[in-house]
Amino acid sequence: MGAIEIHNLSKSYGKVQALDNVSFSVERGELFGLIGPDGAGKTTLFRLLTTLLNPDAGSAKVDGYDIKKDYLAIRSRVGYMPGRFSLYPDLSVEENLQFFAALFGVSIDESYELIAPIYKQIEPFSTRRAGKLSGGMKQKLALSCALIHRPGVLFLDEPTTGVDAVSRSEFWDMLSGLKERGITILVSTPYMDEASRCDRIALCNEGKILSIDTPKGIVRRFDKRLYGISAKNMFALLGKARMVRGVEDCYPCGEKHHLVAGHEFDIEYFKSQMKDTEGLEIVNTEPTIEDMFIKLMKR
Repeated sequence: MGAIEIHNLSKSYGKVQALDNVSFSVERGELFGLIGPDGAGKTTLFRLLTTLLNPDAGSAKVDGYDIKKDYLAIRSRVGYMPGRFSLYPDLSVEENLQFFAALFGVSIDESYELIAPIYKQIEPFSTRRAGKLSGGMKQKLALSCALIHRPGVLFLDEPTTGVDAVSRSEFWDMLSGLKERGITILVSTPYMDEASRCDRIALCNEGKILSIDTPKGIVRRFDKRLYGISAKNMFALLGKARMVRGVEDCYPCGEKHHLVAGHEFDIEYFKSQMKDTEGLEIVNTEPTIEDMFIKLMKR
């Protein structure tokens, strides 16, 4: 049995279907990512799995316990870091950690060895109020508090939103270290570049799971020719490229637009139709998880 087992889970808020018949499992010791934009249902799923909400339909088990029947057992066995900073801003770093340790009936000394790689980075600021910390330091404190009772399953809801690129990278290095210690991690993120750090990912949108696989497995499913195109006027290029015969799709992707070629696409014909486009460049490019996500959304 996996660490997390989800079967046909659904939840709505009035007329809004936040989760629609979702099913998947997360293996023990796995780093599993939920990848999708705002409104995809990620936070609702986290709240269901951490027993903060009840589902309208379906069932789920966390660490072998039913989310409806065994909510007290689940709450004592999981760590949860919500998307919004939810610690006490008027308490110091150390006081927040002490509070959460007391809440779970443990001492900081008991779990210090587990949180040390994370907490040592903010320990010099232990007397500073949590509300005065930077985004990256708040992130490390919240993770330390979520781990203080040595949970077997860790839920992280968009933990890197609003922090700088260096802190994002450091945070994922920390998650890799926790995974090596056998902790099961379910993490959500809107950032496609973070998906490659997971063992497996689920692409989700509008309450549905679009695809589940390893990051490389997701990319391998992209079965179209893909080109990167650029020009001096990128906005005009986007509209013009979409009108050319054989272009199945074209959308911004980083510094270039990605052009998805249909079976009628001919690169020389494309260039002839774009001959008045200043600075036009078109090169073969490899697909990314984002390309596959866009393809699945439009399907």
